Amino acid sequence: MATSRPVAVLLDVDGTLIDTTWIHTLAWARAFEGLGELVPMHRIHPLIGLGGERLVEEATGLPVEEAKDAHQREYLHLSADVRLLPGARDLVRAVLEAGARPVLATSSPPELLDPARELLDAEQWLAGVTDAGDVDEAKPAPDIFSAALERAEAAPDRAIAVGDTGWDMEAARAAGVRAIGLLTGGWRGSELIQAGASETYEDPAALVEHLDSSIIGQMLVDG
Repeated sequence: MATSRPVAVLLDVDGTLIDTTWIHTLAWARAFEGLGELVPMHRIHPLIGLGGERLVEEATGLPVEEAKDAHQREYLHLSADVRLLPGARDLVRAVLEAGARPVLATSSPPELLDPARELLDAEQWLAGVTDAGDVDEAKPAPDIFSAALERAEAAPDRAIAVGDTGWDMEAARAAGVRAIGLLTGGWRGSELIQAGASETYEDPAALVEHLDSSIIGQMLVDG
């Protein structure tokens, strides 16, 4: 549906389209252990979605860059187990077909993002992509969603962010963007709502099924 002002849907990648939350959790745990610090995974999981620097600082007393490099190595060792979440590719296409502009809004480095993009295989439907080079601060700072808005050439009041963590919801709110929370990152719906989500869905497939009645559909209808 055409609208007078473009509508953008800003899609987080890790944990939202790609099933990586638990892989990142394990990769961080192994990275920390390899550097001499044991951190239980139940402490790491709630921090997934934060920028790497803040995650390391909150979880450990280790040197940040050394820990981040170790995490990337461990993640790449585990990357054969990365899968798409149900409906992930369909969601990108459905957003475009509904009349909105889908943008991948992530601060992942290209080394991790490029394989995810290849797995998603949705380049022909995307209005833009962000990565670590586009931001000064990672989530929950608003930088990544602000950069994605620029890619889509859309205003904050004409955009919806889709993410899987409270950090995504906080970043969207800071960018002046409404947000949808997916339960695919292990956060409860009530936690996502408390962090700023307008509504929640089980996974990308559920959002596709209810796209017309979602806040995305409502924004498109409102014009």
